[in-house]
Amino acid sequence: MPFITFEGVEGAGKSTQLKLAAARLRRKHRPILATREPGGTRIGRILRGVLMKKAHRELDSVTEWLLFEADRRQHVLEVIRPALARGLFVLCDRFSDATEAYQQVGRRLDRHLVRKVDELARDGLVPDLTLLYDLEPREGLARAHRRGRGTVGRFEKAELEFHEDVRRAYLRIAKREPARVRVLDASQPVAALFRETWAALSERFDV
Repeated sequence: MPFITFEGVEGAGKSTQLKLAAARLRRKHRPILATREPGGTRIGRILRGVLMKKAHRELDSVTEWLLFEADRRQHVLEVIRPALARGLFVLCDRFSDATEAYQQVGRRLDRHLVRKVDELARDGLVPDLTLLYDLEPREGLARAHRRGRGTVGRFEKAELEFHEDVRRAYLRIAKREPARVRVLDASQPVAALFRETWAALSERFDV
């Protein structure tokens, strides 16, 4: 069964789109697993608490990256691969593309080292389809702040330049892998964006 990932800058609405897609698939009696990174396992939820809290400002960039990879390794082995083996649609909020965009490019880590470690962490697993919700970072951050009602995480607190780098990295991935990555305009209203989300899923899979 397919492994589908949802990616995008902060505030792009990917999590909302994943929830809507999961709900429709359930209504159509498709067996699904909706999960996320970080935090898709018991260990992952502990790591998420470390990674996402803005209070952890002292977290080194390499430490941050390795914690994400540790979360991914556990997630793939404990949750994603077993679910795929059972014939479930797996919908995942962020995966390896986020590491390339946020850690490799955004944090300016060594490209070859990140790719090598990530390959190990994901156990060779590659999404069948990635939906990339593209949005101008300034708008995305404004959305995230409104949504958080004043409470924002470590990544939302980063400088605008960081988020612009992340967006460019995501678009480069889409250009490099057009057969896998579908770019959707996330500036649209939620309902209009979901029509495009569902169209992308319908074109690729029997849903």
